[in-house]
Amino acid sequence: MSLLRPSSGLLDTIRRPVDAELKKFDVVFRDSMRSQVALVDVVTRYILRQKGKRVRPLLVMLSAKLCGKINVSTYRAATLIELLHTATLVHDDVVDDADTRRGLASINAVWKNKIAVLMGDYLLSRGLLLSL
Repeated sequence: MSLLRPSSGLLDTIRRPVDAELKKFDVVFRDSMRSQVALVDVVTRYILRQKGKRVRPLLVMLSAKLCGKINVSTYRAATLIELLHTATLVHDDVVDDADTRRGLASINAVWKNKIAVLMGDYLLSRGLLLSL
């Protein structure tokens, strides 16, 4: 096991104290990406299928629990961080001309670079709005 890539068993153990909160986070994160623009909504649902390890929200939840309790601000911070991270991944795939992300076709491979860049920008803007 590499220190940079912990086993899923180790991550499961680390997640256990905040498992319920992470399940709620998944709902909050999904809701934060919703759009009334049909294409944007289709692409965001596709992005959500590419679910990663969610290490950043995990660290936010664990830190909040360690310092007191998890509240609305905790979910907001975790969502902001994950939106920014996801946006950078979408943009990175364009720059690298990547065909896949987390085992699925990348956004730019499915919808081309213009849509991928705009989706990355959309996610950045959603995150920035959360920071206000």
